[in-house]
Amino acid sequence: MTVPRQPTSPDESFRPPEGRRRMILRRWLTAIIIVLLVGIPAGYLVISAEQSRDSGRDKAAESSAQGLRDSWPSQMKRRVFEVPIPPESTEVAYFETSNWKTSRLYVRFTTTSAGLDLFLDGVGADRAALQEGAVTISPRDAATVGWDFTGDTPWAGLRHTRKDPRPTQDIAVDMTDSAQPKVYVVSTANP
Repeated sequence: MTVPRQPTSPDESFRPPEGRRRMILRRWLTAIIIVLLVGIPAGYLVISAEQSRDSGRDKAAESSAQGLRDSWPSQMKRRVFEVPIPPESTEVAYFETSNWKTSRLYVRFTTTSAGLDLFLDGVGADRAALQEGAVTISPRDAATVGWDFTGDTPWAGLRHTRKDPRPTQDIAVDMTDSAQPKVYVVSTANP
């Protein structure tokens, strides 16, 4: 009959057998690996999302500080937003905003009487559709680019609505000089 060996030190009495020690070590190693495999990508995603959000805010601030650009929008923008600016137009300026829900192209230009007819025909309307005294561009949109539609200006406007995905245009025309009307357009697309 063998007598069980007595522990020689107090620490030795709490030491698990060798097989059990390996199992505990393996479990700890597995837990650490799982935490690393999940924690590192999750941390990366959080950091990346924050950087992306900050980048979007920076771009929006830069864009809004810039306001209207005194140049023609690209042909692609004009085609996507269906804003056919007549070729003889002057004082052309534009601004574009975009988010996950809505994209808008703000355009201002001065044209001729024939150019106004050409523009209206290009968006699928005509001069008869313009309502005297109406400004269809919302105050919020006007404030975005600093347009002021108050005062005694003889305005004419229309809202040209289309089914998605085609854009809807809000058009306001300053008819102070009927030979040189100033056209303001907000074309809204819902991607």
